[in-house]
Amino acid sequence: MKKLLALTLTLSAAFYASTAQADKAVLAGGCFWCMESDFEKLAGVTDVISGFTGGKIKNPTYNGDHRGHYEAVEITYDPKVVSYKEILDHYWVNIDPFDSRGQFCDKGPSYLSAIFVANEKEQALALQSKQAVVAQFPNQTVVTPILSASTFYPIKGKESYHQDYYKNNPIRYNTYRWRCGRDSRLEQIWGDQATH
Repeated sequence: MKKLLALTLTLSAAFYASTAQADKAVLAGGCFWCMESDFEKLAGVTDVISGFTGGKIKNPTYNGDHRGHYEAVEITYDPKVVSYKEILDHYWVNIDPFDSRGQFCDKGPSYLSAIFVANEKEQALALQSKQAVVAQFPNQTVVTPILSASTFYPIKGKESYHQDYYKNNPIRYNTYRWRCGRDSRLEQIWGDQATH
């Protein structure tokens, strides 16, 4: 009995230790299907959830009211494997930071890019990363804002088909991504840095 209790306590401690090492980042980069796909491929990322953030309306829905909200993803990652800076580096090369009307073929306020920061450390790292992009493209205007984090609303219920859409509907997803011109535009901007 003592051995079983000791094993249970050890496993419980290991679980809480691993959970305690998980950090989250919230980023908007147009279609959350694509953001989910792009970030789930990054080593150290353990989960990516599609949803909405940045607006005042509570419980926004995709087919209902999401005015003021951005399509965004909540990224859970292990900081021992991938840092917040590396999350941001991956983010930039997967968006068009110059588009003030949306992202790729998707236009409108909910498709705008944005970095949502939860504290001063994230804010400082986000500013550094943005300044690096500005320096890399001195003749273009980087329009992606850095905003304070607010409530993140995961897509759920009848609209939960948006979660893991790229896995569950690969043909439709790949057709959409190609028609939207996302990858060709990323290559145009970032060249070999593009990660798709």
